[in-house]
Amino acid sequence: MTNTLAIWLGFVIVAAVLADIILNSGGALLFLLRRFAVFIEYLSFWR
Repeated sequence: MTNTLAIWLGFVIVAAVLADIILNSGGALLFLLRRFAVFIEYLSFWR
C-alpha cells in the first residue's frame, strides 16, 4: 500500500465515522463496535 492510498483510505474512514455521528448519532458505529467485540470474544474462544 502506498502512502497516498493509505492517506486517502484514512480520510474516507474518518469521513464515514463523522457522517455517521452527524447523521445517525453514531448508531451504526456503535453497532459495528459491539459486533466487533462479540467477534473478538468468539475468536478468543477458538484460540
